[in-house]
Amino acid sequence: MAASIIAFASFEIAVDAVALTQEGLQARLTAHQPEQTEAAADTAQKDNSVAKVGKSVFRDCAAICPQMVVISGGKFMMGSAEDEPFRSAAEGPAHEVTIATFAVSRFEVTFDEWDACVAAAACRRAADGWGRGTMPVINVTWRDAKQYAAWLSRTTGKNYRLLTEAEWEYAARAGGKTPYSWGDDPAGANANCAECGSVWDSTQTAVVGSFKPNAFGLHDMHGNVWEWVEDCWHDNYDGAPSDGSAWVQSGDPLYRVIRGGSWRNESEFLRAAVRFKRNVNVEFDTLGFRVARELEYQ
Repeated sequence: MAASIIAFASFEIAVDAVALTQEGLQARLTAHQPEQTEAAADTAQKDNSVAKVGKSVFRDCAAICPQMVVISGGKFMMGSAEDEPFRSAAEGPAHEVTIATFAVSRFEVTFDEWDACVAAAACRRAADGWGRGTMPVINVTWRDAKQYAAWLSRTTGKNYRLLTEAEWEYAARAGGKTPYSWGDDPAGANANCAECGSVWDSTQTAVVGSFKPNAFGLHDMHGNVWEWVEDCWHDNYDGAPSDGSAWVQSGDPLYRVIRGGSWRNESEFLRAAVRFKRNVNVEFDTLGFRVARELEYQ
């Protein structure tokens, strides 16, 4: 475990400065047409701003906006039980949290989506490692992720933001209580990590959506890339809010929480309760993000 943590901490930062043309961007923004449930169709009726591109997902604009999935609110136990294997003190104490209904991106934000922000001169170009397109964007700082969400809000007129840490865990668990959304055993090629059994293990990121979604219809909540969330880092959950809001009081604003694990990490780092901190200015080829959106009809 100690060796794993040391390996996890020794990421490398990459830099790139190649420009993207608008024509090249538009040519690539066509992947991942959605399949459907009736939840988002109902959302589209109640919130007439959404692009009705599917039953289970919606977009607020054609092509360049992330596909969003409506997550019904509820209560859950956040954190891990004291007897969960590989548990750290940062994952406790377990506590009940109430989450309001919100929407979350179906996939981690992709290079195509990020590069739309670059083309609009609202985001800097992020270095890729294994191609762009529908690969998850990497080498972005917390400040970069916030900048993207702000641009998406201006572009759509809707309130996009990073997920709160509680929202992230609620979405990752998808109604389950096991360490992984699919159960207790990390094996079975359910994710991209150092020992998950996929063809990308310990090698590189995978195209978003390469693995089965969880019960909420979300892909890659475990593995592929770590994901920035809004909250400041706190060493444990003593005093944490119970309403699902971002915990930004009393913590160090220069250190934010990352969740989910990556292609480079051992499977224990992919557990739904695992949390680490990173400085807001760092960027890694193992670190990306996804976005949340407020829903007007609540």
